[in-house]
Parts: sequence; C-alpha cells; structure tokens
Amino acid sequence: MALTKIERRERIKRRIRKVVTGTAEKPRMSVFRSNNQIYVQLIDDASGVTLLSASSRCKEVAGQKGNKTEQAKLVGKLVAERSIAKGVTNVVFDRNGYLYHGRVKSLADAAREGGLKF
Repeated sequence: MALTKIERRERIKRRIRKVVTGTAEKPRMSVFRSNNQIYVQLIDDASGVTLLSASSRCKEVAGQKGNKTEQAKLVGKLVAERSIAKGVTNVVFDRNGYLYHGRVKSLADAAREGGLKF
C-alpha cells in the first residue's frame, strides 16, 4: 500500500535524525510547519534542552503583513537575531522531514542572511 503524507514525512524525519544531532556549541535548528504557522527551535540534544524558539506567532512577526513565505523569512531573521544574542552562530539544520522548498527554504535563507552558519 502507498504511504500517507504523514507516514512518508515520519520516515524521512527518522532518516534525517539518525545523522543530525545538536550540541551546546552547535545546536540543532528544528523547523515545524503547520498549515498557517511556522515554528523554529534551537535544541541541544546532548542535554535535551531547547535553547531558544521563534515562530510566526511571536509578536515581532505576527503584526507584519505578508504571505506565509514572507512570514517564514521574518521568522528566520528573528531566530538569527536571538541566537546571535545568545552567542550561537553555528547550527545544524533539521528540516524535520519537509522538503527543502518554499517556506522551509526561505526560513533557512533568511537565517543565513541574519548571520547563522549551517
């Protein structure tokens, strides 16, 4: 039988997470994409702690006009600002099973422009 979208994404996610892990010096930048919002977390997998998070529901982004791709760019810039303020410049990107396309790609590009290296 064919896989559903969710089962396919879970398989891809497990395959990615075998390789991608975060540390305190180089945390994992995990992206979650819902139908209307986009969320990002910087995670230290060694100690199991979320270092910081940002989303399109944050007050800095929610007040802005624009489509979902433009909001993803704003979230990417916001997470870059917050992480540099905490002293984190290098991250490992975890696309969480989503295709590197559209909102996920625009978020990653904006984070790179903001000063994050991955």
